[in-house]
Amino acid sequence: MKKIIHTPHAPAPIGPYNQAVLVNNILYTSGQIALNPETMELVLDDIKIETKQVMENLKAVLKAADMTFENVFKTSIFISDMHNFSKINEVYATYFNEETAPARETVEVANLPKFVNVEISMMATI
Repeated sequence: MKKIIHTPHAPAPIGPYNQAVLVNNILYTSGQIALNPETMELVLDDIKIETKQVMENLKAVLKAADMTFENVFKTSIFISDMHNFSKINEVYATYFNEETAPARETVEVANLPKFVNVEISMMATI
């Protein structure tokens, strides 16, 4: 059974997808970028602030599914410049306990939606 997860505390989808879908106790989040959910404006002041907005958006989606970052078992990070990796990782690390952090891949890509610098998606379980 599939359950659609939606919250006004994360950006509304900008295409034909949902913020997250829960299937058989596994939550699949759509990739989040640094859109402020209240204004739908991009937060691109610097890469750390951008990453924090992405993580806060994901936090809101997890909360809407009655989960936290402790429930996350896999993340995918897409970045437009691998030179930003350490700064992104520094912010990302503040959301997880290192001993129970999820599996992850980080991939540099040519472009991301709205030409942002970072997009992150997650999988979590109850």
